[in-house]
Amino acid sequence: MMNSIDLQKLRNAEYLQYMKDFSGIINLNNSAQFDIEAKLNAFNTKIGELETLYKKALASEKTQELLLIDARRDAAINGIYYFLLSHTYHFETAKQQNAQVLLENMALYGSGIARLNYQAETATLNNLIRDWEGKPELINAISEFNLGEWMAELKAANEEFNTKYLSRTQEYGDASPETIKLIREDVNVAYYALRDRIDALHLLVETPPSPYVTIINQLNALTDQYNALLVNRKPDSPDIIGTEDSAK
Repeated sequence: MMNSIDLQKLRNAEYLQYMKDFSGIINLNNSAQFDIEAKLNAFNTKIGELETLYKKALASEKTQELLLIDARRDAAINGIYYFLLSHTYHFETAKQQNAQVLLENMALYGSGIARLNYQAETATLNNLIRDWEGKPELINAISEFNLGEWMAELKAANEEFNTKYLSRTQEYGDASPETIKLIREDVNVAYYALRDRIDALHLLVETPPSPYVTIINQLNALTDQYNALLVNRKPDSPDIIGTEDSAK
């Protein structure tokens, strides 16, 4: 019998490679000798659709631009944070207090703003900038530290990021994480249909040895490798596309 794997836990890149490897092993065993061609063809068709979407998302020029702009705004917010943190140790009490006021406001939005996912970071920075431009005590603290240029850089980078992100969303809507998720569900259906077909044919063999033993053993070895990957992977290890839209 085929070993099982929790497909949901596979990152997009891992998932796609697992499915391609699964199909590849079957083809290496001369799939024509088995009564699985219809299921295998349907499976390969769905894999092809997923791979096309995944490559399109990775190849997006706007995706690469987003990475650069995101790094720019991350540098700005991190630069401001560490500048203020250093001034909490300043020998002048007024500078300590001003730094603390701004840091306390930043803390309202959580720690690690630069590590938030794309949408969350955009919204958080918008709110933070709105505070710093609208609350008198924060405006005064910004002025005391001459952080105007830092603020301008942060605001410009965040606005440019949001504009580029919306543009990419429109242009590459068919390769969005939501669409990829739907295609993965279709691939799952085709995968289980093929896997169950092989298992059923193996069980129906009346006179051993079953011609399906070798291919089942090889596919189980593949599944075991990916199960080991899931067990040993660090919890915060991101997927390439996931990095963009769900977690950095």
